Amino acid sequence: MIDYSVKARLDAIIAVQRSAYLADGPPTAATRANRLERAAVMLIQAGEEIAATVSQDFGYRSSDETRLEIFGAVVALRAAAAKVEVWMEPAIHPALALGAEARVEHVPLGVVGVMGAWNYPIVTIFAPLAGILAAGNRAVIKPSENAPGMAALVDRLISETFAQSEVATVQGGAEEARHFASAPFDHLIFTGSTAVGQQVMRAAADNLTPVTLELGGKSPVVIDSDYPIADAAEKVIAVKARNAGQICLAPDYALVPAGRERAFAEHCVAAARRMFPQGAASKDYSSIISNRHLTRLKEMLADATAKGGELIEVFPAGEESPGRYLNPVIVLNARPDMQVMSEEIFGPILPVVGYRSLDDVLADLRSKPHPLALYYFGLDEARTRKVLGGTASGGVTINDVMTHAMAEDLPFGGVGSSGMGFYRGEAGFLTFSHARAIYRQSPAREAAALFYPPYGEPLRSFLSGALAR
Repeated sequence: MIDYSVKARLDAIIAVQRSAYLADGPPTAATRANRLERAAVMLIQAGEEIAATVSQDFGYRSSDETRLEIFGAVVALRAAAAKVEVWMEPAIHPALALGAEARVEHVPLGVVGVMGAWNYPIVTIFAPLAGILAAGNRAVIKPSENAPGMAALVDRLISETFAQSEVATVQGGAEEARHFASAPFDHLIFTGSTAVGQQVMRAAADNLTPVTLELGGKSPVVIDSDYPIADAAEKVIAVKARNAGQICLAPDYALVPAGRERAFAEHCVAAARRMFPQGAASKDYSSIISNRHLTRLKEMLADATAKGGELIEVFPAGEESPGRYLNPVIVLNARPDMQVMSEEIFGPILPVVGYRSLDDVLADLRSKPHPLALYYFGLDEARTRKVLGGTASGGVTINDVMTHAMAEDLPFGGVGSSGMGFYRGEAGFLTFSHARAIYRQSPAREAAALFYPPYGEPLRSFLSGALAR
């Protein structure tokens, strides 16, 4: 049942923020930079507390993993603070007459809602917040209820750092999240699953609230025959095992030249054992967020086994710590009807599939929903262009995994079932701004009078020239 005190708090916050926005008008570049820097300093100063809280929510997560997450958020905030004055400059366009002026000014939307995710509870909030604040908006944050410790901590840190009229938070469960999605925001950004993203979009539609959805899907790895397979395996397993695979951009399955599936799996095993010498007990390996999620992953493995899959445990048996841990598993003989090939995995399971030709791979990828990311390993530029031209995805990393999302100036977002809209860098500033067209007419009367009725020879002469072949 919905907590109506949370509903009332959200409604009151939106009213306060909208009133403040209307009273104050668009904030200056200095004000925007100040808000961005305050958020960055807040995260840096609370780093140890954030790392401990995230680890508690997960059952265990490396403090270094969380510091990397904080680093990504701080980079986004400070990059926006450094560039916001340039981004705010009006764009001048050709006018229709001498003495006229045509320009675009990017103005704030107003109040923006942010729905964060549990797997990276800092960066999924503060990376989009960089663009939101740079664009001059106010923001209301709803952290994920699946990371309750971080939800409470973000609530406290925000209230200590910002006035409620600038940035505020609300907490709550699934019912409160549904109300949040249906609130009258001027824009809403959600990070999470495709199924929940569909619900968010439906709820936002009642207010015609524009949405940015960062969802996920099954991001494939394609390894071409000319690429060193050991190098590709190391890069793939490094990200697949990171955060125990609980990353929206994690490689979901690997496509390798037929006959090299087992060699690829063996290279993955060797690389992972170098990275995690104590197996799942290694200090850098994360646990699974909840018993429900762990059960789902184990059911996926049981389904793969029942359908003829061969499971290769990456860490030696017996090196799994007590608690919600799952050893990384390579699935050979993966088939399309297995759950690991039809559902987003979001865990440390990597199906490996052999292919006969690159054309077969591209045809198969085109037949599936567009993923959030595509990872291609290949050394031939013509074949690389063939892959890029023959597929669709949110973003692409060539000869590595996930690094396109770390380049702050590149837009980040999905396409089709993996999401809509972009943020990060200037793309975030533009997403959370309204591009307002402004035209100042020339003082010369004839600049407009040409188009006034009764129409005469001057207009006909103008149109004849403009429409001449």
